[in-house]
Amino acid sequence: MPQMQHLLVVSCLVRNSDRKILLVRHYRRGWEVPQRRVEAGESLLAALRREVREETGVAIVAPRLAATWSKLTVPSSLILGFLADYAGGEPTPSMETPEVAWFAEAAALKQIEHPVTRDRVEVLLTFAGRMRFCSYETEPYRLQLDY
Repeated sequence: MPQMQHLLVVSCLVRNSDRKILLVRHYRRGWEVPQRRVEAGESLLAALRREVREETGVAIVAPRLAATWSKLTVPSSLILGFLADYAGGEPTPSMETPEVAWFAEAAALKQIEHPVTRDRVEVLLTFAGRMRFCSYETEPYRLQLDY
């Protein structure tokens, strides 16, 4: 039997003091929350802080895990969705994210075109203190809320 391999990804919904959320525009996927793979030998929170800083130019504090997504189709992935507060820095585009901006919740959801991304953001926006467990498949896209 082949050995199972999963990508490990961290994503983060960052809020500022005005309750706006930070989005990045990726070249292929469009607007989304900052997210990337965890590197070998890197802790989850170190990866989260690094990726948010690299993609947006901002620092975060008080990260808390709010949801997990299991991508069931190849390449299979485990995506850990965090919530965090803005700590400082100026939103700055990167090589991977040509635009970075703060949005009110409703405006953010209008910017997000990809259904996977929209569902992830909606789950994070509705976090009420209880961890959410989600699974999904692509081609066609199907979401399961496993709670």
